[in-house]
Amino acid sequence: MTKAERAAFVMDRLEELYPEVPIPLDHKDTYTLLIAVLLSAQCTDARVNKITPDLFALADDPYRMAEALVEDIKAIIRPCGLSPRKSQAISDLSKILIDKHGGEVPQDFEALEELPGVGHKTASVVMSQAFGVPAFPVDTHIHRLAQRWKLTNGKNVVQTEKDLKRAFPEEKWNRLHLQIIFYGREYCSARGCDGTVCPMCRELFPDRKRAVKTKK
Repeated sequence: MTKAERAAFVMDRLEELYPEVPIPLDHKDTYTLLIAVLLSAQCTDARVNKITPDLFALADDPYRMAEALVEDIKAIIRPCGLSPRKSQAISDLSKILIDKHGGEVPQDFEALEELPGVGHKTASVVMSQAFGVPAFPVDTHIHRLAQRWKLTNGKNVVQTEKDLKRAFPEEKWNRLHLQIIFYGREYCSARGCDGTVCPMCRELFPDRKRAVKTKK
């Protein structure tokens, strides 16, 4: 298969497997989604979903969160890891939202990425899932799957994002981001597949004999 044929195959197969793509992080609005995505850095979505009910009981809008003690935030989110940094970021970004954005999450990549604790990937998730703006958030897992499927040369997540955006139609980006996440968790995890085990890898590369050494 050519790269274009592989991309088309992946897109069609993922649509068959995951016609519905619910957002895996529990939230009630754009602000709580932003906080949940921030917490998900180096933490599983399942763990985030266990923690956010307690956090949002403490504060579920920037006004209440800005008034909360950082120590109280940190105590709740500790199981997510990086709690000192994340708790301070949550407090600080809440104050910035109030001071600069009228308490609303901005619908703008640059403004989002200026917020403490919000990088390009987090901003991309919020833009795509909250605002419906075409984006292709790439985490380490998507980066590795794209390498196994030879949709990128695997240099880094920045290059992978560019390659995936070129490989797939823009109107499919937001769905595909989630579909690839779901597929990776179910079939092509780091321990479950090395590029030779899961159905997608076998179908794309039936003659592949050696494990794929992915680059971070």
